[in-house]
Amino acid sequence: MPLKPEDLRSHRWFGREAMRTYNHRSRMAQLGYERSDYAGKPVIAILNTWSDINPCHSHFKQRVEEIKRGVIRAGGFPLELPAMSIAEPFVKPSPLLYRNLLAMEAEELLRCHPIDGAVLMGGCDKTTPGLIMGATSMGLPFAFMPAGPMLRGSFEGQTLGSGSDMFKHWAEVRAGTLSTEQWEGVLSGIARSPGHCMTMGTASTMTSAAEALGLTLPGAASIPAPDSRHALMAVATGRRIVEMVWDDLRPARILGAEAFDNAVTTVLALGGSTNALVHLIAMARRAGVMLDLDRFDMLARRTPLIANLRPAGKYLMEDFFYAGGLPALLQRLRGLLHTGAPTINGRTLGDNIAEARVFDDDVILPLDRPLVAEGSLAVLRGNLAPNGAVIKPAAAEPRFMRHRGRAVVFKDYADLQARIDAPDLEVDADSVLVLQNAGPLGGPGMPEWGQLPIPKKLLAQGVRDMLRISDCRMSGTSFGACVLHVAPEAFVGGPLALVHSGDWIEIDVAARRLHLDVGDEELARRREYWRPPEPRYVRGFGALYAQQVTQADEGCDFTLLARAGEVPEPDIY
Repeated sequence: MPLKPEDLRSHRWFGREAMRTYNHRSRMAQLGYERSDYAGKPVIAILNTWSDINPCHSHFKQRVEEIKRGVIRAGGFPLELPAMSIAEPFVKPSPLLYRNLLAMEAEELLRCHPIDGAVLMGGCDKTTPGLIMGATSMGLPFAFMPAGPMLRGSFEGQTLGSGSDMFKHWAEVRAGTLSTEQWEGVLSGIARSPGHCMTMGTASTMTSAAEALGLTLPGAASIPAPDSRHALMAVATGRRIVEMVWDDLRPARILGAEAFDNAVTTVLALGGSTNALVHLIAMARRAGVMLDLDRFDMLARRTPLIANLRPAGKYLMEDFFYAGGLPALLQRLRGLLHTGAPTINGRTLGDNIAEARVFDDDVILPLDRPLVAEGSLAVLRGNLAPNGAVIKPAAAEPRFMRHRGRAVVFKDYADLQARIDAPDLEVDADSVLVLQNAGPLGGPGMPEWGQLPIPKKLLAQGVRDMLRISDCRMSGTSFGACVLHVAPEAFVGGPLALVHSGDWIEIDVAARRLHLDVGDEELARRREYWRPPEPRYVRGFGALYAQQVTQADEGCDFTLLARAGEVPEPDIY
């Protein structure tokens, strides 16, 4: 049954006859609102992650007004609440360090204020999972409004993709094949509008996952940020959240195991970012769904990669939108999805994609002509990664799918920077580059260092890919034979900490195997000499993070938050 005005959560603040209620109404008058503006209406929080230093969200000042317009048209009362803006290019030492802080902020903003429902405004990599994690834990009706991808980049007649082409051209700068002037031209043309990365990096991966989960209106994740249809989607999202409040459509009714299977399948078919494993596991556990690495790997073995998007493919998100966008891809994947899963518009996923069509078969490939038939992500295990590691085979040279090479070990990122280009570095094209102490605690925050640079002397020889292993992450826009998220990490004494330069390492992606060819007795001897590093932080949020964060295979959430469960509502005296 639809809610009545007296059933609204905000009624406890505004509708009762009590001294505090009168004070609340007085303070609303102080803000310039009459009682008729909000009384008996759903109060909608718009969590806006705009900031002066977040280029992905630079258009949010306008979009928030459009969301407000939709809320008001539907008979709701909008309140903009600023939330932490985790700007991927600028936040150090790692934006992942602060994802959980945003999740905590989102949850508490919704809990402590007179809020009935929320629109979450995000898109830049960590804002999508952070906002959804917090809002899921709070449990109020919410809709996610993606930032949208930026327009294509351009340089000297070439189409540029953010992230991917920066990494590619930087390698050429280091190799001496690209001039400083050309490099500056790449930088000036690679990001030329509001919006997040227009490759299938972490941003587009996670906004697409949000849509596949049923948390956005259909088609929202694919619209380029500057497109006028993006503004219309913001208005529609504002209207819909008011209806969701009256219908009491909470995340618990949407975020079940089938929804997360849909999200994982979508990520795999898109050739999405390896970061999705960390984020979706954390998001699922907030909803009480025990998603794990084995589920990712099982779904990967049956899911074709059909989005011909960089870094695995050819095109960019703008092309994807014109080809039909995410609804068209989901329609093509229909047989692999739980089409009966509910979504925020009150219809099933199958209903939402029923009329979707593909307009370019070279961008969204037919199922019988995939970019990769299966296994666009693979979970590896072995004595080097007993709790798992991940690789993105579609973005690597095929010869590294089964490989054996000697380790070249860097004890941390500073050591890597100091020695990677040293002329006397003992390395060849078959070597395995290993970075230690860059994981959830060691980084801290698993920085995106996993695409270790190719040594300059090998670049000069024409080498453009090598097997690289670390306990950190890499950008979803990155590429190469990079084994990531090794768990447990080196910083806590995982086997990665025991690797020495010269050790033989073997990988067999088909067998899902990652093996350090060192005997158990020798490993035990090395462990006796291993000593834990000093903590990275001794105060502030960093110290709290160090006490609470889980390992990569568990989503890097906080132990006190990484589960479903209710927190008591605040008392209204």
